[in-house]
Amino acid sequence: MTNLPAAAAGTWQLGSLTVNRLGYGAMRLGPHEPDQPVDRDRAIAVLRRAVELGVNHIDTAAFYFGTGWSANELIKAALAPYRDDFVLATKLGPARGPSGEFLPFARPDELRGQLEQNLRALGRDHLDLVNLRIGAGLDRGTGPLADHFGALAELRTAGLIRELGISNVGPEHLAEAQAIAPVVCVQNQYGLSARREDDDLLQLCGKQNVAFVPFFAVASGQTDQRVTEVARRHGASDAQVRLAWTLAQGPHVLAIPGTGDPAHLEQNVAAAAIELTTEDLATLAD
Repeated sequence: MTNLPAAAAGTWQLGSLTVNRLGYGAMRLGPHEPDQPVDRDRAIAVLRRAVELGVNHIDTAAFYFGTGWSANELIKAALAPYRDDFVLATKLGPARGPSGEFLPFARPDELRGQLEQNLRALGRDHLDLVNLRIGAGLDRGTGPLADHFGALAELRTAGLIRELGISNVGPEHLAEAQAIAPVVCVQNQYGLSARREDDDLLQLCGKQNVAFVPFFAVASGQTDQRVTEVARRHGASDAQVRLAWTLAQGPHVLAIPGTGDPAHLEQNVAAAAIELTTEDLATLAD
């Protein structure tokens, strides 16, 4: 694994799980419009190619689906039976109805049903990593999480989950969850020019050996001359620079870019090898 492109940025320990810091997010496996048909063969080819490139950490969710497709089913079709060192991360809490609308946030007693839905779709007898995703949709979650996280901690004790994380949260949620069970990662929207209020949370995670896993690290960014300048220096794309910047924020920071395009996948994974200089980081900070 060490000579594969996704391994170029090094590894991180998610509790008992070792992952390459450059992973893959499954949300974009399907078409941008949920009512469009999925190119099933291409989606399966992207997943298999990601693993060939050294990706051993895929982020998914049961609510990643559209007409005639779901990310979890595509992952199972492409990659099952799974390699022993392969890590699947999913999210519990939100759910979507058949027409795609987000449903009310799950009650604590409904989380086991969501977990079992993921197990069936993925073809697993346990989940490697479960993030409790606070709130339905993309708005930052508010309010306590103790009852929900406690329910997941019980499922972990029962052997159905190996490691736990939280998503769409603030520092107060991290402290609350850690008082209940070990937290191996925080997954929030974050990027060079998006949700920078989480700079402090990212640093807090690093101090506590908790992985920080941004989503929309590329998609959150608009055209930025600073990024274009650094990309020109490295002969890279703007998206690759944004991913390299994400990984440069600390050894505990992971990247999970998603795409349904094989060429974009190759470019995203290649970003693991881009080492931004002090000058590059200063340019991006201006």
